[in-house]
Amino acid sequence: MASDRISPPSALLLLPPPPAISFDQFKFVYESTLSTVFARLVKALNGSNRIATLDIALSLPDLHAPSCQPPTRAFGSLQRIVEHTYRLVAAVCIQRNIEMEAPGGIDSRVILLDYDSIRNTQPKSTESVAVKRNGPVIDLQTLAESQRLWNNIFYPDTTVGQNLATAFGSFHTSDRVPGSRSPQPVSGAPQWTPGRSLVTPDEPTEPALHHSVILGGTFDHFHIGHKLLLTATALVLQPAESCDAGQERVITVGVTGDEMLKNKKYAQFLESWEERCRSTGKFLTSIMDFGPPETGAPSSEQIYNPGPNGRSIVTNIRPGITLRLVQIHDPYGPTITEENLSALVVSKETRSGGAAVNQERAKRGWKQLEVFEVDVIHSGEVPAEEVENFASKISSTDIRRRRMELAMI
Repeated sequence: MASDRISPPSALLLLPPPPAISFDQFKFVYESTLSTVFARLVKALNGSNRIATLDIALSLPDLHAPSCQPPTRAFGSLQRIVEHTYRLVAAVCIQRNIEMEAPGGIDSRVILLDYDSIRNTQPKSTESVAVKRNGPVIDLQTLAESQRLWNNIFYPDTTVGQNLATAFGSFHTSDRVPGSRSPQPVSGAPQWTPGRSLVTPDEPTEPALHHSVILGGTFDHFHIGHKLLLTATALVLQPAESCDAGQERVITVGVTGDEMLKNKKYAQFLESWEERCRSTGKFLTSIMDFGPPETGAPSSEQIYNPGPNGRSIVTNIRPGITLRLVQIHDPYGPTITEENLSALVVSKETRSGGAAVNQERAKRGWKQLEVFEVDVIHSGEVPAEEVENFASKISSTDIRRRRMELAMI
């Protein structure tokens, strides 16, 4: 696998739709391909302390169909699909003893790709995508023409994988994407038939459109549990193509201030607020920004205002998408100081926090936030002897513990 000595290796993995939305099915059809791609990325690192990046584009039929728009209509299915994918990533890394989001390891990012391997055996014309969509749900053409500098592009060497790679390759050509490489087959995956109606609406009622969504957390030693939460948060935001001209969409992430974390276990190994904001912002940009390269990186501004939640970092990811990283000093953060928020994302472990927030908003006579719950990444399929290792990769506390143990050696 090609990579220069300065830039860490990067790759794209194109995955056709699975037979069904269950972790067993994901493992059956994707595990072999993921394992091979991860091994190649680690080999390309050549023992260095760099971190390889892997964009995993999981294709699903009808993601942009009316039945799945806006994505909040099918939020339960979509976040579960992302959870299954990250869970499989963790299982493969444990099996191969590969670090995740750490030096010498791999930084994986899951995005959802609107592609039907049965309906779309031929790509659409270049005029068919009038609007370049933002992630984490994008179309094949937007992904192919994003001009991301992947060293390699992989796909499972199966019938459905070949169809997907052919369609992708029709857009990803050297005249449009300088330095582009042809997709490479990965052998070993079983043949399978993609399922139909994989993404199903959660509720029969008309979902609300959200232009302002918020999530809170510590985000220490960034891991795949954080990635799942942030991806789910981005799914709640109204898609760009359905917004009115000039409509600004805002993701607010409340990042716990350092002084609130003094009593955390292994507090001496906590990252600073700035470090935690940096990894959070970098990840959200990586799953949302698929537009053509602009002159320079997304613009960011540090803001210091008096009063609660006064310190923040505001980044314009793309025109119409703003990310606010706000320093919080209590469990509520901006949810009880900013009335115009409309949606809150919580993990199923912290669902009580959503109820508490809405109780406080009710006291102020404010509209209730719509609360979206996200699954926890499970270790149920991990062998008993590897459960502790699994936890050490998806728990900030265990990551800090491991750092402490390494420092004592």
